[in-house]
Amino acid sequence: MKPTRTAVRAALVAAAGLALLTGCGDAGGLESAGATPTAEGPQQLWPELPAISAPPVDYGESDTARIPGVTAPDGDVRAVSPVKVVQADVAAHPEQITGADGLYRQTADQIRDCGTRPKECPVLRPYYHDLTGDGRKELIVAIRMPGQQTAMRVYLPDKDGRLTRVMTYSDAIVGVELAGRDLITRAVSAGIPGYEYRTAWSWDDRQDVILPTRDEIIRVKPTTPPTSSAAPTATASAAPTATASVPPPTGAPR
Repeated sequence: MKPTRTAVRAALVAAAGLALLTGCGDAGGLESAGATPTAEGPQQLWPELPAISAPPVDYGESDTARIPGVTAPDGDVRAVSPVKVVQADVAAHPEQITGADGLYRQTADQIRDCGTRPKECPVLRPYYHDLTGDGRKELIVAIRMPGQQTAMRVYLPDKDGRLTRVMTYSDAIVGVELAGRDLITRAVSAGIPGYEYRTAWSWDDRQDVILPTRDEIIRVKPTTPPTSSAAPTATASAAPTATASVPPPTGAPR
């Protein structure tokens, strides 16, 4: 007769208890860690505060926009030009040039001229990742702007290949990472030197949009400016060499 699961579990518990009892007197056995602090639950402050019926400021995180004129064959965004997607987005939604998502007029003009002036095109290399969990990859783009600002856009394809912008964000971004199905953005904190804002963006299937779900302020390692003694000494034979900035590719997928 095979032992039941209950009998096996009882035998394992008895064996574990016996091992603990016999090991208490040995060197390296169990020792008390001292008194455990009393757990305290959260205390609500100002419970009389009224409920908010509507948010006072709309930052546009939940805004979505359909992109006309561009279709991804079979829902594959890798088959369309990211520059053409951004161009169609800006042309169809001029309100974003002065809106909360922060596209400057200069940037919009550069996007429009990407075909004739590719070296000045502010659209960076695209990335593709399934952020929604539907099995199709989304198009993730970044746009360089003046003042060390960067705009991010995420475009979602449906099964018919139509594209919808499901994320809009602009800030002094210093880094972007993928963590599972989340986008993690790092932005400079203007008011707190030595810190940066770190935000996790996740797909919300109720709003059908990518929303900031976790936001925190992180202390970063300060950068020490070079001292005068460490500065190189200029000589007549060592003239400074100018280096040309190489624009990032605008259409090569990763």
